[in-house]
Amino acid sequence: MDDACGEGTGGLALEAFDPAPVAIALTSGPRHRLMYANAAYRAYFGGRPLGEPVQEAFADLARPECPDLFDRVLATGEAITLAESRLKVGPGGAGRGERFFTFSLSRFREEPPGVMVIAVDVTERVAATRRAVRSAEEQHRFRRRFESLVQVAGTNAPIMWVTGPAGGVIEPSPGWERVTGQSWEEFRGNGWLRALHPDDREAARRSRDEARREGRPWRFVYRLRTVDGEYRHFEVRTAPVYQDGALIEWIGACTDIEQQWREERRRELIDRAAAAIAESSGLPEMFGALADVLVPALADGCGVHLLPNFSDRPEGAPVVAQRVATAAQDGMPRQPPLGFERFAADSGFTRAVERRRPLHRTFPSGEPPAGVLPESTTTWLKRAGANSVVLMPVVVDGVVAAAVTAARCGDRAPMTPEDVDLMRQLFDHTHDALSTAVQAHRTQQVALALQDELLAEPPRLTGLEAVARYRPSPAAAEVGGDWFDCFVLPDGATVLAIGDVAGHDLAAAVAMSQLRNMLRALAVDRAGPPGETLHRLNTAMATLAPDATATAVLARVSGTGPDDRRLDYAAAGHPPPLLVTADGDARLLEDAANPLLGFLFDEPYGTATEPLPAGATLLLYTDGLIERPGEHLDTGLDRLREQASALAHRPLRAFCDTLLDGLPTTGTDDIAVIALRVTGRPRPRGAGVGPRR
Repeated sequence: MDDACGEGTGGLALEAFDPAPVAIALTSGPRHRLMYANAAYRAYFGGRPLGEPVQEAFADLARPECPDLFDRVLATGEAITLAESRLKVGPGGAGRGERFFTFSLSRFREEPPGVMVIAVDVTERVAATRRAVRSAEEQHRFRRRFESLVQVAGTNAPIMWVTGPAGGVIEPSPGWERVTGQSWEEFRGNGWLRALHPDDREAARRSRDEARREGRPWRFVYRLRTVDGEYRHFEVRTAPVYQDGALIEWIGACTDIEQQWREERRRELIDRAAAAIAESSGLPEMFGALADVLVPALADGCGVHLLPNFSDRPEGAPVVAQRVATAAQDGMPRQPPLGFERFAADSGFTRAVERRRPLHRTFPSGEPPAGVLPESTTTWLKRAGANSVVLMPVVVDGVVAAAVTAARCGDRAPMTPEDVDLMRQLFDHTHDALSTAVQAHRTQQVALALQDELLAEPPRLTGLEAVARYRPSPAAAEVGGDWFDCFVLPDGATVLAIGDVAGHDLAAAVAMSQLRNMLRALAVDRAGPPGETLHRLNTAMATLAPDATATAVLARVSGTGPDDRRLDYAAAGHPPPLLVTADGDARLLEDAANPLLGFLFDEPYGTATEPLPAGATLLLYTDGLIERPGEHLDTGLDRLREQASALAHRPLRAFCDTLLDGLPTTGTDDIAVIALRVTGRPRPRGAGVGPRR
């Protein structure tokens, strides 16, 4: 080393530079001959021949302007820095790698003077800087590109915005301002929350803060107030932006999803409506379930009025509407679910329903239009502070079956045409189920009318009192085959009858009507024993009602005074009559049991006779009063005897009502009872009452 670099260095001990951590080289003289390179220099740039000009010694690395730079440093003494010069260094061939160096050239004051070259490896620093710059440029480019796409896409494109790490908006958003009308000053920080629907602000804030704490993307749907004051549903999505592992900002986009939200709500409501009516058994229950679907999804209050025979009524006839269901938001007044209202043929309500089109009205809070809606509905709208209402005729199988009113109240936005259309779609999609229910309801109404006609109150009697009661099953259809009858024969005898035709439908009601009328005719035609009359009825059934089966009890009470009343009775497959004396002795009359009606039986039907003392009560009933699943019939009969015995002293109406209320029943079968009491004071105990046959 001394031989190689001693010339022109004044004997300077250049070995002092060998351990330096930076690359150092020295040149000498005007030709800039390489006189020295320390270990770091040789490690980076390889061994170079000493004594040769730098341009030749570093021919593979030196730039063309290198001699000029060395000349200038040597001539002026001014230092020159070449920052972040890119060089390929290392072994030759494919193994050479690209690195960055900062070169410092300064004059070396020896004889002859030379240039000292110091090279610092800045590759890692340059790489880090470039990564940061590239990341910033990519983010900037992404934003500009996204904003350009937003402008090209038009008004339905997402709104772009940026917040700081804490969640406050830090950059203006032209899209947000265009949609909401908020200025930059109103928008910045957390001002954006004021553009949200008041009911959504706190939920949005909590959801955003939770995502921010967890450093995960945020997704939320809220209602945003637009420039025209309308609230529309927007979906917001944000993502965190990291740099060198640190969260620096959030980038978000809001997309108008109002149409998508409406479609999803439509499907949800229709699905809920289908599920609700699938669990409902009758027409009023179905409309009640649909009212509960409409509230609160579309309305704050809802009422349903059935319109029986609306299309078939005579011209000019009034309309009778039966309210069968109501619904209201929690905390709001609610109409009674049942009631009737009448409307003149020229009323606004009648005209609106006749048009078969929804009637939509918006009005000042609590000031509904007069003369259009049911009076009970108008009163409710005033009390509830309604601001809009829809009257929708529900057409089923081409006939107006009901009128549904739905209203919005208070600060809630009035109902829109889109809401009205959604109501219409809901009823359209439930048409088939409503059709089945409407047909069943009409059948039930016919059967109930028939049954009401047949189950008339017993007539006034002389020396006797008769009371009848009928309770339909709350669990089965609204009409069944139970019936009773009471009438006076031409000879003065009083006839009591009770029966039960199999079935719970219109067919059962019709069969019941036929049997009751046939039995009346047969009893009046020939005043024979009750058993003979029942046998004749069974014979007639084979021709007039061949598919019907029934049970019955027929009783004939003759005599005029309180002490000479006689009972003749016969039962055909029916529970036995119960006789209760004034002192509480209760026994079943089982001596005249005969086969079920509806099956051919050639043998005569038997009749039994009993005296009826003053104060005695005869009770005829159907099996719904005594039968319970899994229990022997005798248990129910014993329970009936005990209860009736305890009630012997009660007035006849109280006797019947208390029996019905006090006995445990299943609720799955109709119950009919008819009771006859001999008025007058009973004979003293021990007095003769006549023979029993």
